[in-house]
Amino acid sequence: IPSLPLPLTQNRSMEVHKILNKRGFSVRSFGTGTHVKLPGPAPDRPNVYDFKTTYDLLRTDKELYTQNGILHMLDKNKRIKPRPERFQNCRDLFDLILTCEERVYDQVVEDLNSREQETCQPVHVINVDIQDNHEEATLGAFLICGLCQCIQHTEDMENEIDELLQEFEEKSGRAFLHSVGFY
Repeated sequence: IPSLPLPLTQNRSMEVHKILNKRGFSVRSFGTGTHVKLPGPAPDRPNVYDFKTTYDLLRTDKELYTQNGILHMLDKNKRIKPRPERFQNCRDLFDLILTCEERVYDQVVEDLNSREQETCQPVHVINVDIQDNHEEATLGAFLICGLCQCIQHTEDMENEIDELLQEFEEKSGRAFLHSVGFY
């Protein structure tokens, strides 16, 4: 089973994390920003937290987070892992990195390209844009799970991945971005 980090937003990454974990994949999820941001009292005033903050402490604005549905998401996230993690602070090696937003994909590729290559182990970075709402996060999680299951059953991921992505693009009607980085 390939190791999979998922640098995405709270809602999407944790939904994908949950589904892949249930299917037996070794998976971790990350953020790529400098801080964890949750909706605040106004669209231009998010609540900002450090990545060391646990999901319990992220619940500090209980009334607002109950009202806007974030409390439910934080409770779900807490059952998966204790706190958000930042991708750029992780030095673990992965076979496959999945993102659900082009901006995040660009941040991951930029970070990988800025690292000093030590092992020359390849890592495939794949993006499929998924809207950040509960329904799309769930549908996207199952799409990504199907992709991972197909990748898991390839005999030669390096030579088969482009064709596999093309098949998934045609089936899903979504465009995938793909690049290869090296550790």
